[in-house]
Amino acid sequence: MTQAPQSVPQLTELLADAPTNWGKWGDNDEVGALNYLGTAEVLRGVAEVKDGKVITLQRQIGDPKGDPVWPGRTPAERTQILDESSWDGDDAPDYPGGLHYADDKINAFLQGSTQYDALGHLWYDGQIWNGYDARTTVGGLDKASVAPIAERGVAGRGILLDMARFRGKKTLDKGETFTHEDLIACAKAQGTEIQPRDILIIRTNFLQLFFDEGESFYEGFNEPGLVYSPELVQWFQDMEIPNLVTDTIANEVTTDPNNGVALVLHSALMRNLGVTLTEIADLERLADDCAADGRYTFLYTAAPLNVAKAAGSPVNPLVIK
Repeated sequence: MTQAPQSVPQLTELLADAPTNWGKWGDNDEVGALNYLGTAEVLRGVAEVKDGKVITLQRQIGDPKGDPVWPGRTPAERTQILDESSWDGDDAPDYPGGLHYADDKINAFLQGSTQYDALGHLWYDGQIWNGYDARTTVGGLDKASVAPIAERGVAGRGILLDMARFRGKKTLDKGETFTHEDLIACAKAQGTEIQPRDILIIRTNFLQLFFDEGESFYEGFNEPGLVYSPELVQWFQDMEIPNLVTDTIANEVTTDPNNGVALVLHSALMRNLGVTLTEIADLERLADDCAADGRYTFLYTAAPLNVAKAAGSPVNPLVIK
């Protein structure tokens, strides 16, 4: 068993020698490793389409069974503004021709459902992605918000790495970790391989525990996921991975068991390499379909909502097989 670290290092120390892509796509870049997804990569994804089957990956907002969110965030609240009862009184809206309609709104954290992180969502040492000053986040992200990602869109070859099935579990355990070597082994067991510039989609099925356990799910909160190592970060760099998609709330083991630091890979991958992170995806239908037909690669497409200055945005990714 890994021993708890005696002292927790600062990210500036832990990642002092970590690779960076700052400036690789120019001083004004705001989409990072998504630049890898040029025309050839889109067509490589299109080539994976065999039967035109479409599978969506968004978890429902306002699910009657509850919305799994990061501790401290609250689930979305939908409010009905107009419905047929709005026309019951004498002061009802009056439209020529007798039109009635329904209208509603939501109050929600932009990162409280299946969502894309902006590259400027998280930082350390006073700088966000590409070296922009962290003060550019004050009052809203002037740099590296989710808007440039939304305007660009995401399309390429996706690969499902079903870690739960690979380890013979219904769901991975709290705090359970895996490495890039485990991802490679998982792909091999599935009869495929991870290729450079693939969009990685990792299934843990951990959020099933939220629906099984309710609020006790948050006790000792520590999600399973990838765990930091210099070798893992270098592998992401060498493989030119543009986008990491998972079915957990934060894409990685919440607290690193080896050093005690929270969300190391958000810093090492997103802040430093510009890898876009996509969280809280619903991968159950996709996983069942891949297990049934033995095909774990496909065209992955996504475009988050184009929200100005936002640190993240809801998304409904589409997989086409």
